[in-house]
Amino acid sequence: MKTLRPTDLAREHGISTQAVRNYERDGFLPAAERTASGYRMYTEVHVAALRAYLALLPAYGYAVGGEIMTALNGGALDEVLTVIDRGHSQLLRDRETLDAVRLAVGHLTEQPRTAAEPAGGPLSVGELARRLRVTPATLRNWESHGVLTPERDQAGYRRYHAVDVRDAELAHLLRRGGYLLEHIAGVVEQIRTAGGTEALADALGSWQAKLTAQGLAMLHAATRVGEYLALLGHPLPRRGPALR
Repeated sequence: MKTLRPTDLAREHGISTQAVRNYERDGFLPAAERTASGYRMYTEVHVAALRAYLALLPAYGYAVGGEIMTALNGGALDEVLTVIDRGHSQLLRDRETLDAVRLAVGHLTEQPRTAAEPAGGPLSVGELARRLRVTPATLRNWESHGVLTPERDQAGYRRYHAVDVRDAELAHLLRRGGYLLEHIAGVVEQIRTAGGTEALADALGSWQAKLTAQGLAMLHAATRVGEYLALLGHPLPRRGPALR
């Protein structure tokens, strides 16, 4: 088998030779044999491993990409497939969340677009609970998970302003859809960061684009991982005859 130098692998991807050596050190590439003088001798197996690892990064991130490669190089194929399945499951969950947020934002923006406080001023925990038809304890639980962040008056009572009511209504809608509070807290935080429902609605296209890019990256990574598996002696099954 033809042997290659670290610089040969690095050149294809525009990375440094030290990066290639670091990937081998960290277990992302299989260990290379050495010449009598100590120089590394890479092969087409290492080329495929590097292609697979770099393809995994935009699909799964550095931590998971590294986990997949070390498991591959350790022969833990079922562990690899479990991690990949988990990544696809998370992407599907993110898509479902995006759809739920779109519906929620549409629901909220159908209401009068005004930054005015609720009639009579900020709501108390009891008033907001009655408005949503939940218990005050539910609102306090949402607060403990970071979903709501009401202000306190001088006496220490919670006061829910217009943005708090908006967050509570969105959380209530997502909660009815079965979403965990930890997940809802992240969605609500994105609304706060975006600056409101209208700004978030504008940001949804960017969110969708990121999910699409990740999905395509997963497809590309699957191809590279499949090529690497074939060189390791795990060829992908051939397609069977079409069902009639």
